[in-house]
Amino acid sequence: MHDSILRGCLRAALAICLALPATAAEEGRGPVTNLPLPRFVSLKASEGNVRRGPSLSHRIDWVYKRRDLPLEITAEYGHWRRVRDRDGVGGWIHYSLLSGVRTALVEADEVALMTSPDASGRPVAKAQRGVIGRLGECGPDWCQMRADGYRGWVRKDALWGVGADEVLD
Repeated sequence: MHDSILRGCLRAALAICLALPATAAEEGRGPVTNLPLPRFVSLKASEGNVRRGPSLSHRIDWVYKRRDLPLEITAEYGHWRRVRDRDGVGGWIHYSLLSGVRTALVEADEVALMTSPDASGRPVAKAQRGVIGRLGECGPDWCQMRADGYRGWVRKDALWGVGADEVLD
């Protein structure tokens, strides 16, 4: 008899949960920070443990070892953020290892940093695939980037770490 009452209560609770309005995460906002999800950040530390779940008791799956690496936050839980890298590989990392400083990774084989945000600008330098630079201003098609002492404009579609429709001031 108690089992049938318990099952009935569980069914009722599930029905109530399904009828509730969308949560912050379902609306594209993090439930902890109320910041947009997904969003890009960078690795603040020179090393960051990526765990299977959001706590120190979860196993470390791998370690990021590149300061300023751009990462995309896809979920939040307490002091933990679920991130993924440019390869789509992800896990949970403590928020203290992340920074709001925006960086991007060059995905094209080679890209020119231009003096202005258009193809008619003069090349300042060339960046190879895998170079990480700090982002400045980003328009619809171009982003200003600083890398290895050089500053210039790069086509947004050659970068990973900034959304296609994202504009930065």
